[in-house]
Amino acid sequence: MADPSKRLAGNAPGEFYVDSRCIDCDQCRQIAPSVFREEGGTSVVGRQPAGGEEALRAEMALVTCPTASIGTIRKRSLGAALEAFPERIDGNVHFCGFASEDSFGASSYLIVRPEGNVLVDSPRFTEPLVRRIEGLGGVRWMFLTHQDDVADHANFHERFGCDRVMHEADASFEVERPVRGEDPVELGGDLWVIPTPGHTAGHQVLLHAGKHLFTGDHLWWEPQEGQLGASRRHCWYSWREQTRSMARLLEYSFEWILPGHGARHHAPAAEMHRALEALVGRMTSPRAGLTAP
Repeated sequence: MADPSKRLAGNAPGEFYVDSRCIDCDQCRQIAPSVFREEGGTSVVGRQPAGGEEALRAEMALVTCPTASIGTIRKRSLGAALEAFPERIDGNVHFCGFASEDSFGASSYLIVRPEGNVLVDSPRFTEPLVRRIEGLGGVRWMFLTHQDDVADHANFHERFGCDRVMHEADASFEVERPVRGEDPVELGGDLWVIPTPGHTAGHQVLLHAGKHLFTGDHLWWEPQEGQLGASRRHCWYSWREQTRSMARLLEYSFEWILPGHGARHHAPAAEMHRALEALVGRMTSPRAGLTAP
């Protein structure tokens, strides 16, 4: 529960607020961008929702918040917000909401497929979400991009009996389907695992149907700059390897970037390819200040 005594001063007066436990994961700003904004390294309510859809989006941000830092003055019925997840993004791809503090509020996704559903990284294990996933067919595979975003993987494995897919270089627990080396691995007819070492030694991304690229902490969209981005500051293993992994992604065609942290982005495949080329150029240009030593 959010604590009104810890309400941040930057919040707009009114019903919704963010308290000082906010870790600036950015989930609320992505879910309800007209309500929440960034201020001084945290999120705050920039403008109270006008009602209707805006209020629902603010409530969805509230139930997703990994630290329960979003609150309301009065008790509200959150039934519609709880039922809104998994939220359809595109086709059979859904955003799970319900972020976990254990993964610093990372996004997780559900791919609904006749051959078996895929849970990409772990959301918070909570009954409203779990029941909704059961209603959509459960989970066959749990694809874990890297060691930082595993959160409640064990609970989902126990509940659904799903096989966890993770690179052995990052796995600190038993994995039913370990990935080895750097060669792409076909997981299913429309699923390819692509190892992308760099952020961590065993980071990997998942390409679905030649269209959706689930990128973990390897790659995301920077809305203010209008470009793809990667972080040298938060590269825990090797920036040189991450640069090399990024260049290898130029071999693939995709239209969606679906990251664990950072903004999602959709563009035609040719435009996405150009944006990725530009990022690789910045990562390898000494003048960009991003190159490996």
